[in-house]
Amino acid sequence: MRKMNWFKQLLTQIALIVIGFYVLVPIWGAIRLAFDGSLKSRPVEFRLFPKVFSLEPFFTVLDRPYQSVDFSHLLVNSMIVSIGAAFIALILGASLAYAFARFRFPGKKPALFVLLLAAMLPPVAFMTPLYIVLSMVQLRTTLLGLTLVYATFALPFCIWNMRAGFQSVSKELEEAAFLDGANSLQTFGHISLPLALPSITIAGLIAFLMGYSEFAMGWLFVSEAETVTLAMSIYAMVQSGNAQPWSILASMFIIMSLPIVIVFAFLQNTLLDRMLFISQKK
Repeated sequence: MRKMNWFKQLLTQIALIVIGFYVLVPIWGAIRLAFDGSLKSRPVEFRLFPKVFSLEPFFTVLDRPYQSVDFSHLLVNSMIVSIGAAFIALILGASLAYAFARFRFPGKKPALFVLLLAAMLPPVAFMTPLYIVLSMVQLRTTLLGLTLVYATFALPFCIWNMRAGFQSVSKELEEAAFLDGANSLQTFGHISLPLALPSITIAGLIAFLMGYSEFAMGWLFVSEAETVTLAMSIYAMVQSGNAQPWSILASMFIIMSLPIVIVFAFLQNTLLDRMLFISQKK
């Protein structure tokens, strides 16, 4: 490999430092606000460290951050919606992606184009038809209806991403399984699915994040406080203006980020281990 000269290396290091500050400064700002007990509304001065160190904002968030709803209830709602949306998107998307990757059938290319178009369209374009359909089946104001909404948003991306993963699996491996007596379902479950796991993991992570962090469109499908998620509660707190100290908003942001960090770390380890396994097999 060619080595960069000192000037290019210096520019690269400076660029990486700037990017690092761009990422870390907002995170540090949120941490500083979360532990500042002196805030009564929004901050009016710049500080690197809390003026009055306090854990009271975290206790307030963990008690009842949104109206009379407990934090645990909001967290359960978010987990049900995000995990459910990821599960539905992966189950339906895996079968469709495998069909698009391995089989030939009439309308295959137009269907792929429609899926690509659906993935590129803004989610707001689906709000009216989803509102009408879920209202007809009386699921609009339920957690199941919200889960179906987020699964619909994530499904086109999941299909395209997992289709690429199934296409990377060698057809000779599947043919060898057929020669050994395996049927189509066994070949899919024991050969194609494990080898396409990195793409499936990425698709599941994106679907989970979409259901966990989306708040703007979710209000259209929620009418009661008992079905509000964590992301929606943060939006409601921001809309209240100066009624909530920014320390509570920052502590809510930190607590809400913890499940995402845990899920991402778990899936990242699984993804790296599987990619290393595949490289060793090759």
